[in-house]
Amino acid sequence: MGKLKHLLLSFIIMMSCTDTDDAIEQTLELYASSKPIETGAVIACAASDKDTGDVLTFFYPEDGATNIRFYETKNAQQNHEDYTNYKQVFLENEPFFNGHLGKFTQSNSNEKWVIITFELDNEIKISNPIRIKHQSKPTVWTDEVIINQTTSSMPVFSWQHNAAGDNAIYFQVISDAQDSLLSGTYTYESMFQYYNTSNVVLNVTTQLPPPDLVMGNTYNFTLMDVSLDNWVNLVVTKSFSAK
Repeated sequence: MGKLKHLLLSFIIMMSCTDTDDAIEQTLELYASSKPIETGAVIACAASDKDTGDVLTFFYPEDGATNIRFYETKNAQQNHEDYTNYKQVFLENEPFFNGHLGKFTQSNSNEKWVIITFELDNEIKISNPIRIKHQSKPTVWTDEVIINQTTSSMPVFSWQHNAAGDNAIYFQVISDAQDSLLSGTYTYESMFQYYNTSNVVLNVTTQLPPPDLVMGNTYNFTLMDVSLDNWVNLVVTKSFSAK
């Protein structure tokens, strides 16, 4: 009987240690200590879905990126700069704009901070923290954009600056009727012309130069108004026929 009690006690201690180790292994702090890291190296942001209210976290997976991970804090009050507060959540990401971007979808009850990571060139690439605000500042979805097609095949898109407040940068996507991304650009100005990069501050367009727009074909314009803490305040989506 004494031997059995000793075995049971050893098993309980072993399981407790295993549970603790698993919890530690899931922190971003421990993961980031396993390889060289580059912070701010993953382009990512999040918005709330207009229909379901789910949180949509978007990211740009660079060519060759592997082991894409999703980390989150317990709540928005935790220190978002302390990687020990981030635990890995095992979510499947899905393609967005036919795989040019990736997307995680969550049904969340509380606001928090999120970080996306992936591995590339034997380094762990880490996004800046994303403040989830689906309750305090749900994303506004609209189609309000002015499209000027005076210059054939080079439409100019313009929109109201800082319409939802708290703007830091704008992300614009031009995609075709099959939703394949043709250009992905960031500007500080509330204007973008396809394909004129004179005011572009960051470019995630893969094919350079991107294909010319074909007169009469249908295309889509998508805009994300992103805050300094990487929450999307406003999404603009509109289809147009190239002239």
